Amino acid sequence: MINIRTMTIIDKVRDQTRCKPKFMKKIVCSIFIVVCLLFSSSLYAETNTLTDSENPYKIDYPDTLNKTGLWLVSGAHVGLYAGILWYLNDIWYKDRPSVPFHFYNDNAGYLQIDKFGHAATAYHESRISYYSFRKVGMSKNKALIFGGSMGFLMQLPIEIFDGLNEGWGFSWGDVAANTFGSALMVGQEYFFDEQIVTMKFSYWPTVYADMANGYLGNTPLEGLSDDYNGHTYWFSGNINRMTNQSFLPDWLNVAVGYSAGGMFGEFENITQYRGVSIPETQRYRQFLLSLDVDWTRIPTNSKFMEIIFQGLNIIKVPFPTIQFNTKGEIHGHWLYY
Repeated sequence: MINIRTMTIIDKVRDQTRCKPKFMKKIVCSIFIVVCLLFSSSLYAETNTLTDSENPYKIDYPDTLNKTGLWLVSGAHVGLYAGILWYLNDIWYKDRPSVPFHFYNDNAGYLQIDKFGHAATAYHESRISYYSFRKVGMSKNKALIFGGSMGFLMQLPIEIFDGLNEGWGFSWGDVAANTFGSALMVGQEYFFDEQIVTMKFSYWPTVYADMANGYLGNTPLEGLSDDYNGHTYWFSGNINRMTNQSFLPDWLNVAVGYSAGGMFGEFENITQYRGVSIPETQRYRQFLLSLDVDWTRIPTNSKFMEIIFQGLNIIKVPFPTIQFNTKGEIHGHWLYY
C-alpha cells in the first residue's frame, strides 16, 4: 500500500544537498519543449500575413486544417511527453532514493520564487503548444483544450516523481502555480484572442553565490539552477493595448517584476556549507518596474522570424528599472536583467 503523508515545515529541516532547488529540470524540459513545438509547427505553418487594421495585434492563423501538420505537431507533443517521463525516471531521479508517495508543503520556500518559476514555465508551455496547434489550422476552441492545458500536463509528471523521491515531495503549491500559468494564457486567448500580458524570466549571477562556497553553484549555469537570488519573474503588459491608444510603438511593454535576495536555503538560511561558514544575511523581497519588448508585436512576413520572436518572448529585455525591496530601500538601475 502506498504510504501517503504530509510533510510540515519541521519535516523540511533536511540535509543541505536535499534542500537545494530543483529548477534545472524545469529549464531543461521547458527549453526542449518550446524548441521542438516551434520547429514542428513551422514545417507546415502558412506564412504569416499582417492582420487587418481593426486589430493589428492578433496573429493571423490559417482557416483550413493542415492534416499532415496536425499529425506532426500531435506527434511532437506525444514524443515530448514520453521523453519527459523517460528523462525524469532514467536520468534526473536516477540517483535519488525512492520513497513512498508523500506530499510536501513548500509554499513558503524561497519566498515563493519557485512558484513564480512554475507559473512562468507552464504559461509558456501552454502558449507555445496553443500556437503550434493554431499554426496548422486547428480551431481556437480545440487548440485551447489540447494546447492550453499542456503547461499543466507537462509539469504534472515532475510533481508526481517528486512525490516518489527522497528530498522532495508532491507539492499542491506547485500544482496551483502550474494551473495559474496555463490559465493566464488560456484566459487571454479565450477573451481577447491575444496575449496582452506575458510572463517572462530574467537571470543574473548574484554576490550571494560568491559567499556560499558552492552551495549556490560554482558556475553561471549552476547558479541558474541553484541561486534563486538571481531569478526575476515579470508580468509584461503591452502599453498600447492596455490603454487602447497608439501613441507608443506597438512592441513597447511595461513590466512589473518580482525577485528575492539574501537566501541561502529554502525556508531558513544555513550557517555553513562544506565546513565553511556562510555570512548571515537578511532575506528580503524585491519589486521592480521596468519597460520591455513584446517581440510578437513586431510586424514580419517571415515565417522564420515569427517563430524566433515567439521564442524570444520568454526572456525579459534589459531596460532601466526602479527597484523597491522589503528592507525599505529604493534602487535605480540603468539596465536591469
